[in-house]
Amino acid sequence: MAASKDRSQLAVRVTPNAKKSEFAGWTADEKGRPVLLVKLHAPPVDGKANTELIRFLAEALDCPKGQITLIRGTSSRQKTVELPAAVLERLPK
Repeated sequence: MAASKDRSQLAVRVTPNAKKSEFAGWTADEKGRPVLLVKLHAPPVDGKANTELIRFLAEALDCPKGQITLIRGTSSRQKTVELPAAVLERLPK
């Protein structure tokens, strides 16, 4: 997770086509950085999984959808989102 003044970047690895959208824990990338695992109840077609990721994070973290931006990984399971730094404390441990 990278942080600036009031915004932070979060690495997320998504699993599409799950029964429901939910947090699935944490893992580490190849460099040992933390990655949030998220299951999404949306197919990886026409950006539906990306839309569901933003909707799910906004609802789960009690944050407006407009405050969450997909920065990298629009066509990958590994994504980077930017969100308000204040909501990081609401992430599951």
